[in-house]
Amino acid sequence: MRQLLAACCLCIVTAISQAQDAKRGQYLAAVGGCVGCHTEEKKDAVPFAGGRALKTPFGTFFGPNITPHPQAGIGGWSEADFIKALREGTRPDGAHYYPAFPYTSFTKIVDVDLRDLYAFLKSVPPSARASQPHDLKFPFGFRILNMVWKWLFFTPGPFVTDASKSQEVNRGAYLVQALAHCGECHTPRNFLGVSSRDLFLAGGKSPENKGIPNLTPTRLKKWSDPELIQYLQTGLTSDGDSAADPMSEVISNSLAKLTSPDINAIVGYLRSLLPLPEDKK
Repeated sequence: MRQLLAACCLCIVTAISQAQDAKRGQYLAAVGGCVGCHTEEKKDAVPFAGGRALKTPFGTFFGPNITPHPQAGIGGWSEADFIKALREGTRPDGAHYYPAFPYTSFTKIVDVDLRDLYAFLKSVPPSARASQPHDLKFPFGFRILNMVWKWLFFTPGPFVTDASKSQEVNRGAYLVQALAHCGECHTPRNFLGVSSRDLFLAGGKSPENKGIPNLTPTRLKKWSDPELIQYLQTGLTSDGDSAADPMSEVISNSLAKLTSPDINAIVGYLRSLLPLPEDKK
């Protein structure tokens, strides 16, 4: 009887633990803005079912289905498969992902957060929507090229805290560099799509050749902390202007859902950066 009771208690505790993990994973997915890249841009689109187009100089990428559907999504993935995809940029079948999937940032997500993200995605309603093939220019359609790109430019590994920085600044660094992957858009890239380490967060250009702002103190020194926090949470500036797409979508899908401590941590980290010149390329 005692063994049966202990087993029942263990099942209850496990179920509660899994529910808590998925709930925490839901917050982490919001920080990462996963719904934006993995949801088709149309009315009544199924969240996380894929289809969102990302135009780049190399062609158009389409976000895949990451619902737990066993064939169309990631329902057949193990937790280890999921962690390997985000940490190493490798599919369960061994093929290499294109760096349009920002594993170059996601590699820094720590294991406990990866497990909670996996638990959340396994909890969303499955969708049978097939992932759309990418439409890439020659020769970028040859996936084997990704292996060479990764060998040359990619170093996997989780985020490591800086003992010389405060806990808040380290938290902000983790959010910006890993989960929120801000550098993927706000850092200039060369013709091979490689982000500049020396100009991290110094701004860049969109595929439409529009300027993307510098996030270092070079630009942000013009904003007070309350002004910056208001912008990140609402998209509104102190002079009544508002964020344009795609930043407005990042705010609505991600930054507006962050807790006050996490928003403050992001601001604290951005304030701690060395001021870098605006990228003029």
